[in-house]
Amino acid sequence: MSAKEKDSRKMVEEITPMDVDFAQWYTDIVKKAELIDYSGVKGCMIIRPYGYAIWENIQKILDAEFKKLGHENVYMPLFIPESLLQKEKDHVEGFAPECAVVTIGGQNVLQERLIVRPTSETLFCDHYKNIIHSYRDLPKLYNQWCNVVRWEKTTRPFLRTSEFLWQEGHTMHETEEEAREETLRMLGCYADFYEKVLAIPVIKGRKTEKEKFAGAIETYTVEPMMHNGFALQGGTSHYFGDGFARAFDITYTDRENVRRYPHQTSWGVSTRMIGAIIMSHGDDSGLVLPPAIAPIQAVIVPVAQHKPGVLEAASKLAETLSGKYRVRLDDSDNSAGWKFAQYEMKGVPLRIEIGPRDIENGSCVIVSRITREKKTVPLDGITRAVGDALDELFAALYDRAAANLAAKTSTASTYDEFLRLSEERPGFIKAMWCGDTECEDRIKNDTGGVKSRCIPFEEEHISDRCVCCGKPAKHMVVWGRQF
Repeated sequence: MSAKEKDSRKMVEEITPMDVDFAQWYTDIVKKAELIDYSGVKGCMIIRPYGYAIWENIQKILDAEFKKLGHENVYMPLFIPESLLQKEKDHVEGFAPECAVVTIGGQNVLQERLIVRPTSETLFCDHYKNIIHSYRDLPKLYNQWCNVVRWEKTTRPFLRTSEFLWQEGHTMHETEEEAREETLRMLGCYADFYEKVLAIPVIKGRKTEKEKFAGAIETYTVEPMMHNGFALQGGTSHYFGDGFARAFDITYTDRENVRRYPHQTSWGVSTRMIGAIIMSHGDDSGLVLPPAIAPIQAVIVPVAQHKPGVLEAASKLAETLSGKYRVRLDDSDNSAGWKFAQYEMKGVPLRIEIGPRDIENGSCVIVSRITREKKTVPLDGITRAVGDALDELFAALYDRAAANLAAKTSTASTYDEFLRLSEERPGFIKAMWCGDTECEDRIKNDTGGVKSRCIPFEEEHISDRCVCCGKPAKHMVVWGRQF
């Protein structure tokens, strides 16, 4: 066995195969790819530079899309006075079990307890009541990038942590129609990002009454599927009506000089997206990153770099590509085999090899992270060749994820069939539902955790009866297990 093969095998052996232990595979990747480290506080993670660079690229793309739609960034305080959180009854009840509470400031007991924000609806509303007075003040299209705290019992990096990073949009509108349009527009923004940037297909739909956001009238969701058939709530968008406006006494004078309550939305995605990328695209060699959010889109590895002219040619190649792509030249003294395995582990989409023979021929070799196929291309057209290779990789990623979604989506007409599928075939199950929460609870209990994911926008008519109780069905629901 060559030194290159030994290096590559050693790197791969450090990752538990996903079909042996999916949870351990995930943990191995987030550690070995240097995305996170564990902190001294249970449930809180240190996002390392490589992991944070992925988040920065996500943030940059999404932030630009939000601003195209007219949204402005703001920042709200970290702390919420307890009395403020309690103004909306359903909202506080939904979040109370997850709240972190501050009772001492410095050396003094606080007169009023402060909640470390689990979300910021109440803070935005407290601000909006001071700045919204007339229809001319609407709409208010605000967004903030921040951290929030939800005291989770069971945690896993990126997927469910006590503190996490996210964006939360909070908007106010003159009419219900405008607010509902905003709610669905932002859901579509998330769906487009997943599918056109992250190469992850999603199911779009509405959450059931039981699963909707605390205080919302309606909650909409995008639901991607992971390698192992589990669902992940990829992003949500909520229509609140005027409930918060009434609770906080936010009113405006309309065009007929009548006092009205504005209609509100909120919507958000978080660093959970990074978990979705890992579990949708990763393999037993490590990460596989979609090009748009990869910190390094192409790594240049000099072959036989000790020979004359190799490092110079590699540096010139890096200079040529760096104007358009995020490129790294690895001229360290590590072996080529170690470098190949290391950058596969970190999910770099393309590897570019250049050595003495390539220099003689005026070419280099491009290797795709997915196929590992080597393609010799002339140096003269390298910029276009890299772009084409990245496009091909993105298309292959999406097709692979779409195939996984299709292969792991089943249909159940009877409850026996539903129970069998939930036990034998991980994935989404499409089945009819009567609309009663009791059936949701029964399904979750009987299957050990299968829940309603959403009522999809594109419903199919599977039967006339609820799969659980046999009563007349109101909707087709997509069901599944979640992280």
